[in-house]
Amino acid sequence: MKVAIYPGSFDPITKGHLDILKTATEIFDKVIIAVAKNSEKQGFLPTDVRVKLIKESVKDLANVEVDSFEGLTINYAREKGASVLIRGLRAVSDFEYEMQLSQANSALASEVKTVFLTTKPKYNFISSSTIKEIFLNNGDISKFVPEAVNDYLNNSYKC
Repeated sequence: MKVAIYPGSFDPITKGHLDILKTATEIFDKVIIAVAKNSEKQGFLPTDVRVKLIKESVKDLANVEVDSFEGLTINYAREKGASVLIRGLRAVSDFEYEMQLSQANSALASEVKTVFLTTKPKYNFISSSTIKEIFLNNGDISKFVPEAVNDYLNNSYKC
């Protein structure tokens, strides 16, 4: 079974993230979308809420598991028996950072490969940071995030 990890902060998850995830599910037997916990950074949404919202957003994807982890992604991948890390690219500007990350991971664990997947052009501009900015300034984020995220934010976090 070919297992892939799709790691990230997903704070919050966007339709662009889901587009990458759907593509990954067509390539790999199992995809674990892994929410990275960083005890030194305060996220916009708590990790457990992000996990819950992602689970609601991917409930129709049979070969997806949602989890969270702390520490090095490469160690988490080994723990889960994954041989591939999924990284999403929206634009050329993402590539340099992602390439450096991939090379660092390869130096730590050459058996775990990184696969870059691109999102559809209609999602190229969407990032979690953009979503937060729009939301915190009372903009409509419904076309950029899954329904579960939109509902949660509008019912729980409205400024």
